[in-house]
Amino acid sequence: MATTMRMIPTNIPPDIRRIRIENCHLTELPRGSFDTVSALEYLWLNFNNITVMHLKCLEYLKNLTELRLQGNKLHSVPWTAFQDTPALKILDLKHNRLDVLPKHALRYLANLTYLDLSFNQLTVISKDVFSNWPLYQKIQLSESKAQSKLNAVLALHDNPWMCDCRLHDFVQFIKSVSPPVILMNPYLMCSSPDFSARKFFHEIELNSCTKPISSALLSNLTVKMGFNVSLTCLTKASPVPEISWIYPLKNLRAFSVSDTHTGEDTVKSELVIPSAHITDEGIYTCTATNFLGNSSTMLFLKVTAPEMASPSSSISKYLSRPTSVENVFVDVKISKQTVYGISLEWYAVTENAADNWYTIYFGKYEDLKKEIISIGPGINTYAMSDLLPATKYEVCITLRSQQPQKGQCIVFVTGSDISQLEQREKLIHIIVIVCAMVLAVPIGMYACTTATGFCCLHRCSALCRREKNGKKTLKKDKNKENAFESLQTSSNEGL
Repeated sequence: MATTMRMIPTNIPPDIRRIRIENCHLTELPRGSFDTVSALEYLWLNFNNITVMHLKCLEYLKNLTELRLQGNKLHSVPWTAFQDTPALKILDLKHNRLDVLPKHALRYLANLTYLDLSFNQLTVISKDVFSNWPLYQKIQLSESKAQSKLNAVLALHDNPWMCDCRLHDFVQFIKSVSPPVILMNPYLMCSSPDFSARKFFHEIELNSCTKPISSALLSNLTVKMGFNVSLTCLTKASPVPEISWIYPLKNLRAFSVSDTHTGEDTVKSELVIPSAHITDEGIYTCTATNFLGNSSTMLFLKVTAPEMASPSSSISKYLSRPTSVENVFVDVKISKQTVYGISLEWYAVTENAADNWYTIYFGKYEDLKKEIISIGPGINTYAMSDLLPATKYEVCITLRSQQPQKGQCIVFVTGSDISQLEQREKLIHIIVIVCAMVLAVPIGMYACTTATGFCCLHRCSALCRREKNGKKTLKKDKNKENAFESLQTSSNEGL
């Protein structure tokens, strides 16, 4: 006891009947650990660091009647190893880390009368573990003939039992246990889920497991563009299923999803779309899955454009600017910013969108002649690099060969310059600015980030009202430059 021993000794006398090695540093029981001591009857290996038992570690121990492995670090046991110990009567595995008990675990323990699995990590086991136990079968048979002389003691307490439908049969078994089968501690307690936590087995009634059944409160919804909308899916299943949503723009837009347990076997899943966009229209599929199967329900969302929409009504609603040309809708947004540039991403609503070519018009805002880039079909992203600091840019995306129209482009400004060229990385960390606000730009072309949209909207609207009401005048050159610099400063502060 309490030595630095790390392996089972190889020089054990062959006629030894009892071995006790405790509080040492054993980490495993390899094959043939005791093949020279076939007379062994009692093996105590408590409070070591055993994590692994080889399938043949108990080979040749046909006389073994007692095996104690209390206080080790076993996550699993090779139960078929007990084919080599037919005489085993006592098996002590308490205070380990066992989290699985296969249904045929006790098949080879026909003479076992004491089994201690307390203080482990068992959550769910089947009652078949015991119905497949030869000793239990003998007890049942002898009871039916009123001649029982067999007894069995089980210790199963202090495990984190998960009391849902998967434990239904086991709970019923525990409730039915009576002598000659004896529970060392009959008060087994649930650890989860919430509705049964800290309740004893005899206090709960569990349902049988069922496959998910999904439904929708409303399967067809219509919302005006810019309004929030919630899609709700109800699922009944046991055990509680996992819920997932699939929708057309899932790779581009991530919506908030919340799941609420409204009953022991009922879940309400809600997907919230803030400021619905035309491109959000489509079919939304809610899928519930548990180990028995899955079930899906579909919801159709229709997004309608406002009847009268002034340019200012959509300021900062979106990072992107929608483009509508001859029954074609192109939604453009700045999806990513890097040290030296941006990435554009767009989505088109048109017939055979995947077969269409697109044209990107890109350049400084004041340049009449823009760089023209053709994008082949099936591509909806493009990266732009080497942007200059403190520069106002304009980018437009149209179908091939079409000219951009007023209000179809994104306008953005990069961050302020710093005089030292070596600090370029700091100065260019691109700011897709809070509000691309130069008063010469039409109000319908302002681009704002979603993170600072409300602040941006307030600033833009206030400045535009002052300009419109004549409360603020700007000289054509000098004052416009000052306003632009002031805006950059406030933008940086907002970010």
